[in-house]
Parts: sequence; C-alpha cells; structure tokens
Amino acid sequence: MSKLRVGVVGGTGMVGQRFITLLDNHPYFDLTCIAASASSAGKTYEEAVAGRWNMKTPIPEMAKKLIVKDASDIEAVKAEVDFILCAVNMKKEEIMALEEAYAKAEVPVVSNNSAHRKTPDVPMVIPEINNDHIEVIKDQKKRLGTTKGFIAVKPNCSIQSYVPFITPLLKFKPTNVVVSTYQAISGAGKTFESWPEMIDNVIPYIGGEEEKSEKEPMKVWGHIENGVIVDKTDMTITSQCIRVPVTDGHLATVFISFENKPSKEEILEAWNNYSGRPQELGLHSAPKKFLTYFEEDNRPQTGVDRDLEGGMGVSAGRLREDTLFDYKFVGLSHNTLRGAAGGSLLLAELLYKEGYLY
Repeated sequence: MSKLRVGVVGGTGMVGQRFITLLDNHPYFDLTCIAASASSAGKTYEEAVAGRWNMKTPIPEMAKKLIVKDASDIEAVKAEVDFILCAVNMKKEEIMALEEAYAKAEVPVVSNNSAHRKTPDVPMVIPEINNDHIEVIKDQKKRLGTTKGFIAVKPNCSIQSYVPFITPLLKFKPTNVVVSTYQAISGAGKTFESWPEMIDNVIPYIGGEEEKSEKEPMKVWGHIENGVIVDKTDMTITSQCIRVPVTDGHLATVFISFENKPSKEEILEAWNNYSGRPQELGLHSAPKKFLTYFEEDNRPQTGVDRDLEGGMGVSAGRLREDTLFDYKFVGLSHNTLRGAAGGSLLLAELLYKEGYLY
C-alpha cells in the first residue's frame, strides 16, 4: 500500500500537537495539511503554536512551514488530504456538524472528539477490543450518502485504564463494577504552567466524565444489529472521576463482581494471553504487549509506568479478592497517547490496513 496524505484538524491544541509528533516519519501516512481556527489560519504552523508548544520534543521539521488552513474551509483541506485526524476544541453541536460535513465531502474522519461517540452508526473503537465495529461504517455511509466519507471515533481517555482489563474477563460475566479514576491535567489540555491552581491540589469533579466512564464501555462491548451498534446491557458501572496533580496518565481503582467468579489464576491467565487485531496486523503504533500485570504491591505508578510500550501499553496491579465485591485491582493508561492521539492514530492505522481509507 502507498502512503496516504493526512490532515490534522485542530492541529494547534494539545491533542493536535501530539498527533503531529506521532506522524513524524510515519510509515503509512504523510502529514500534508494542518487546519485550526480562523485566528491561526494563514500562519506557518511554527508561528501558530509559538509560545504554546506543549510537547517535550521540538516541532517536527515536516510541520514547521506548513501554512495552517481554516478548519471550516473543507474544500481547501480536502484538496490536500486523503483523510483527517480531528481534535478540535469547539461546542459539541459544532463538532458534530463539522465532522459530518467532512464525511459528506468524502473525507474520512478519525476523531479524538466526543461529539459523535453516541451516534449509533459511528464506531467507537479501542482497536484491540472491538475492531469488528468498523464494519458498521458501510451502514453509516448509506445514511450519509457517501462512497468514501465516514466518521470513526476513539472512546474517552479514562476508560482505557480499566476497560482493557475487564474485556478478557467478559467470559466470566461481570455484573457490577465500581471505578474511580485519578486523571492527569493534560486530559484537560493543561500544563502546570497554564493551570497553577492544580499544584498541590485535587479537584473531585470533571464535567461529563462520569457519564462517559459509565456509558461508553457499554458501546465498546456492544454488537452490531440492523446497521447500528447496540450497547451491552447486562452489566452496570458506577464511577467517580477526580483530577490529580500529575502531568500525564490516568489511574483507576476498580472493584468488580461476576456471575461466574473466576479464580485469581484464571484472571491473570486471561490478561497475560490477551492480544488483539493490531498485534496480529503488526500495526506501527500497536504495543507488542497490550496488557501488562505488575506483581509488585506498589505498581503501576503513574510517573513510572505511563510510558509503557511507548505510552500505548496498559498496565494493572494489586489484583486481590475484596470483602464486598469479588475482586479489586488498579489500572493505568497514558491519557494523551493510548487515551487520545495515539489511540486515534492506531484506529487510523487499523482502518488503513483493513482498506477503509482508500
């Protein structure tokens, strides 16, 4: 397969910046277009992010001199790309309209945004878990009246710290889950420099996050029926989501009960043997080992383990029986890599290898 031209829409924000670093020397995709708000349009990318480049690595050379386009100028972007990665910061209704307009213009959209996650014929994919959901794209195209254009999204960043570890246990029929997530400030698009109020502080509320944490896993674990994705219904999740003073990494504490309670050894075996379609295909961004379990009592640690497998691996520890539930454990994922730009890029790689982007 030849390389495809990709545009990053919303390229000046935190996730957009991460997309651009991940696309540097990518084997499948060439970055040919960056689009953002009208205030950034017409500037070089280097000029547009001057004073607000938040990545630890420098701006990639291939991006510096690209002239930023207006994200609303769909025809101008379309002329330079085969598909887009979308990470815009707008109102939900505006994002929905923008992404659907790109799709109807025959530009496939792989989105980091939450706007279309509830749309029944839009696949919301963690590639190692529900790669088969991309099959609903053919039904979405019928609704949109397109031959090439469609929208595919990745789920909320926080659910990726626990959903990957519950997935191999679905055969034991989980019934009830209580999860608390301890989420990094980069999940709000912030750094300590831009959000000094978070230093030495914890905020016990993240708007909209708890609903996403409880509902989005049910779509990920759902099935396709009559051209839409039907949520899983035989399981309940309740959650609390807390902002904590760390740069990157979402940690989760999980309590879980089963209809058919497994042994600890059966759980560890299920985790250790689990892999998915990205590993089978050898996708560029895929971790060689998706799930890692730490035997040490004090692991995983956010600052120590978030970069596992280049930030694309997910880790867990402290699996033990509980007095109220069957088991409890701790999970960890990198929120801006596995949970955001990296997860979206991995989805784009899956769509590329499965023939959906041509």
